[in-house]
Amino acid sequence: MVLNELGARINGALQALSKEPVIDEKAVDALLREICGALLESDVNVLLVQKMRQNVKKRVNMDELASSANKRKVIQTAVFDELCSLVDPGVQPWKPQKGKQNVVMFVGLQGSGKTTSCTKLAAYYKRKGMKVGLVCADTFRAGAFDQLKQNASRVHIPYYGNYSETDPVQIAMEGVAQFKKSKFDLIIVDTSGRHKQEVELFAEMEQIAAAIKPNNTIFVMDGTIGQAADAQARAFKDSVDIGSIIITKMDGHAKGGGAISAVAATGSPIEFIGTGEHMHDLDKFSARPFVSKMLGMGDIAGLVDTVQDMHMEKNEDMMKNLAKGVFTLKDMRDQLQNIMNMGPLNKIMGMVPGMSPEMMQGFDADESTRRLRSYMSVFDSMTEAELNSDGNMFDEQTRLRRVACGSGVRPVEIQALLYQHKQFGQIVKKMGGPKGMLSKMNPNAMQQMAKNPGAMNPNMLKQMGGMGGMQKMIQQMGGMGGVQNMMQQMMGGGGGAGGGMGGLQDMMSQMMGGMGGMPGMGGMPGMGRGRGRR
Repeated sequence: MVLNELGARINGALQALSKEPVIDEKAVDALLREICGALLESDVNVLLVQKMRQNVKKRVNMDELASSANKRKVIQTAVFDELCSLVDPGVQPWKPQKGKQNVVMFVGLQGSGKTTSCTKLAAYYKRKGMKVGLVCADTFRAGAFDQLKQNASRVHIPYYGNYSETDPVQIAMEGVAQFKKSKFDLIIVDTSGRHKQEVELFAEMEQIAAAIKPNNTIFVMDGTIGQAADAQARAFKDSVDIGSIIITKMDGHAKGGGAISAVAATGSPIEFIGTGEHMHDLDKFSARPFVSKMLGMGDIAGLVDTVQDMHMEKNEDMMKNLAKGVFTLKDMRDQLQNIMNMGPLNKIMGMVPGMSPEMMQGFDADESTRRLRSYMSVFDSMTEAELNSDGNMFDEQTRLRRVACGSGVRPVEIQALLYQHKQFGQIVKKMGGPKGMLSKMNPNAMQQMAKNPGAMNPNMLKQMGGMGGMQKMIQQMGGMGGVQNMMQQMMGGGGGAGGGMGGLQDMMSQMMGGMGGMPGMGGMPGMGRGRGRR
């Protein structure tokens, strides 16, 4: 993502400040000069950059900070807050409500990625548990319905369109009526685009809006236009009731930062940003998490939201097994499937604090996905009895050869997978069972943790034995070194990029580098590319 380059430059300037022996006016000016230069190169409006610089200078009064022992933190906080203000429109976008019938109309210029964004948004809310339908009311562009139909079929979302009907208003009315009759939660209507802001475009939008009465109108904007986004956003906002904006193509152009800041300056709510061509490449926009992620500081809220989309609480068998201290091959398979459902791994890793843009450069998401799929083939080649076992059955070489032939994966790779399963199984055994930490929790506590991984209430902590119980749990797992080793084994052994870093950064580096370890099966000898048997 090109915004990572902007983040790397700003991050570099902040790190240079932390190395300065003396923090004075000269050091602050050098910091702001580097940051402002990076913003201008990203096509951020010069007036907005100048305003940001002035605000930072006002907040960082060197005379008042003379006696402060934490000058660096004050300056870094001021810069972070002003960067957030730069991309914060100050208004919240409309949100659909589950259980009610919400109609959303997409508008925008041709070529902005409107049809693809429709399907991405539908897939996003489908993961949230909504019943979503797509309507193609674009009769102007040849192949528009075919594109929407193909995209919707990939993510298994119902769609409506009509090859013979030429009136977009009629198609929109019929599609919305059909999905409302079927009690759909969210109905997304794709409309025609034009090459420029023509009168006909706005007239057609107004006719469709009058017919279907949408709860929200989303304007899809091309992020590559940079500062020109200001005029375009104002033109649409003045003509139609824009409820929110999606900015696309943020993964391949240096002007993305300029587009976001320009739209924010108009006070238009930015709901999502498109960061790629895959269906998962649609990120919920919020100013502080956006800046935090860009600077390599992670996005904990986004990570928790993604984990919640996995609906781990529905896997009751695994929760019961964990409480008993049992970890079967089937449990491991379910976890790998959850990881695949979370979306591209590079996107997930970008949410982890400490994952700087430099650390992400050597990661091949496509290769990692291919490896995950090959290991899913291994599990698919096992019998039900084998999946419900602890893996000791595979001491028999005949079983190992049978699974290798069925999955097309070499026996040595299957052995490595079984080894990692065994290692994690030992950790689960210490945590579960009659003497483990999980035994102190009531039967519903595991379900509560799965439903809300972002918080732990005091009662739950008390059930786990308080802070002393937490410390005991860590001791059972071999101390903090044991926790790190467990996570490194889960996320991939081998010497990765950024070696020598500890804790979470080391875990993620090893996942990206070295021998290409993946969750639950990395870092073992012979983990090369599998060759299928013929």
